[in-house]
Parts: sequence; structure tokens; C-alpha cells
Amino acid sequence: MMTEEQSIQPKSGKQDSGGMGTGTKILIGIIILIIVLLASAVLLLNVTVVGADSDVTYPFSTMYGVSFPEGQTITVGNMRVLVLSFENELISDIDGSREKLVVGEDRKLSERRAKITAFGIIPIADTNFQITLKYKGERENRAYFDMTLRTSKQVPDFLIKRLLPAEIDARPIQIS
Repeated sequence: MMTEEQSIQPKSGKQDSGGMGTGTKILIGIIILIIVLLASAVLLLNVTVVGADSDVTYPFSTMYGVSFPEGQTITVGNMRVLVLSFENELISDIDGSREKLVVGEDRKLSERRAKITAFGIIPIADTNFQITLKYKGERENRAYFDMTLRTSKQVPDFLIKRLLPAEIDARPIQIS
């Protein structure tokens, strides 16, 4: 007959590891490693902007409401953008090319090509793009625009948001 103490003792010399086997621990470790690698890849995105390819169509379009701080040069891709407004007029200086706009007018920026990589070597996206800005007016020392971003290939919205500088306060506009 077994005593109560003998029935509680484990039969083998191995310690109980909380119910998790070695295979489960390895699987959890691999999953954590993948999550860390993906997070660091998103944080270490590299964008190279060059001249656009010729004869490109732009079937994909995304609209944003954006505002630029006045008198401050902002870099979008590799384009330098500076805006100054007075009443209902705006002077936009984009890469040294100045244009005067009134509320409701558009300014189309030159076509470019963006190569997006993770860690500088792993290709994520490669697309030509075209930006059109429609001047909406000025408020609180910021120039407001509707920005249409047309791309030759579909680019996930989270990548576009990561690439637009925070200074322009870009917010998606739903097209109805």
C-alpha cells in the first residue's frame, strides 16, 4: 500500500517545467524573434527618391488633407517645399521653382520614383509617384492643401504614412 507522500512524488527524476515542453519554448522564441525583426524592419525603412521612369501610368490614388507650416522648409521625399501666404494667395517654392496660387488652384509636382527598403537592402516597394496639391487657404500660420498622391504600384497606407514628414500633418481623406 502507498502512502500519501509516495503518491505525490514524481516518478522520474525530471523537474516539471510548468507544463511547457522544449518544443513549445523554441516556438515561442522563434515567434518573438520574428516580431522583433519585423518591428525593426519597419523602424529602419530607407527611402531613395530619384527621377521617375518614362511612360508611366498612375492607376492608384490616395488623398490627404495636409498643412505646411509657413516659412519653414519641409522635405517630402527629396523635394524641398516652402510656402508663404498672404490673404488668399500663396507663394510655393518647390525645389527652387516658385509659383503663386490662389485658393482652389492646383500645383502638380514633378514625377518621382521611390525605392523603399528595410535595413537598406531588403526591397519593400518600388513605385513612381506624382503629387498634386490643391490650395485650400491659410489658418494659424499653416497653409492647407488637399494632396493627391498617385502611384504606379499600390503602396500600403502604413508605408505612405511613415514616409510623409510629421511636419505636414497628413490626414487621409475618404473619397465618396
